[in-house]
Amino acid sequence: MLRITAASLCTSCQKMRLVLPPSASLTSTATTRSKREENQCTVDSLYELSVDIRKVRKLKGWVLSETTAYVSETANLLRDMGAGTAVIAHILETHPEAVLCRPEDVVAQRDLWRSVCSNQRALLSIIEKFPASFFSVSHHSNQQANILYLQSLRLNNKIISKLMASAPQSFSRPLERNQEVIHTLRETYLDLGGDEGNLRVWLQKLLSQNPYILMRPAEAWRDSLGYLKDQGFTTEELLSLVSSLRASISELKPEAMQQALAYVQDALSCSEDELKLVVIRCPAVLYYSLPTLAGRFQGLMDVGVSVEQLKESPNILELTTQIVLYRIQKLASYGYDVCSGSLDVIIGTKKDFEMSCTKLNLRQQRPLFNPVAPLRTAEE
Repeated sequence: MLRITAASLCTSCQKMRLVLPPSASLTSTATTRSKREENQCTVDSLYELSVDIRKVRKLKGWVLSETTAYVSETANLLRDMGAGTAVIAHILETHPEAVLCRPEDVVAQRDLWRSVCSNQRALLSIIEKFPASFFSVSHHSNQQANILYLQSLRLNNKIISKLMASAPQSFSRPLERNQEVIHTLRETYLDLGGDEGNLRVWLQKLLSQNPYILMRPAEAWRDSLGYLKDQGFTTEELLSLVSSLRASISELKPEAMQQALAYVQDALSCSEDELKLVVIRCPAVLYYSLPTLAGRFQGLMDVGVSVEQLKESPNILELTTQIVLYRIQKLASYGYDVCSGSLDVIIGTKKDFEMSCTKLNLRQQRPLFNPVAPLRTAEE
């Protein structure tokens, strides 16, 4: 009932042209991509919605040449969800393919998303930011099955909706593939001594940090953890690494980790046990490229930081050389010599560093108190 044929669309569009400016009727051109003539009905309907036709033509011009489009139906559905003119125009400019989706498919998609995001305003905000994710209607049954599965794990609906928006491919693929990855994650966590009661929270943190984690094959997890286990890390240490790296560990490759560990061990002249301690304190060294590690290490050496200081505070390698140099200079203005002190004052977020600087500044301004000196009275 909602579906309108191309013929009826064209009839209504011919009537609309009577009230459109003359320039609007001249917008039909051959698209660069398909060389097909544009569907004037689609162009006119989008024009009526204040959509920037030039932008659509430049980015997704082929959409304008499709025989059948559902511009008014798509706009009405968005309007019913609370979208204003500007929001509708933005969505259709960003993802013009939306007008090619059958109205009944979009309605089904809306109902599916409402099962994880019942707040209409929040859902509309997601559609505005991730229109391509919402209008991915070709794998509806897979999406529904994956949503029900994640909900059966008692995962927060907010996390699920974030996954659907950021990584729609994870929901478009068969349920069995996601089940395999989740099963591997569960086994990994429990085998490393994780508590079953904390599994749900751990999974949610993992998925929220990297929405694409479900796209990584289960073998990637096994290979990464297997390599680290071969390097002598205990189950407790591995659990600490997995909890710190979270989703990033599935992206690590044994060859890359081997190169990174070899470089760090050589640069810091440390033993196997010292190397493990460095990795536990700064897991990021496992996924930094060799040029990145070498550049940051050399930058620290150039300003006088010692190897022993790096061993004690290896997580300074998480900061870029530019940030480290800036912080060292700022600390020097407060009379703090990094080379003879601790690097811990440099490490942390911008907010952490500013707090450290404030404390140093107050300490510099505060006069030293001598507890045995006689107190002076106002009369003296």
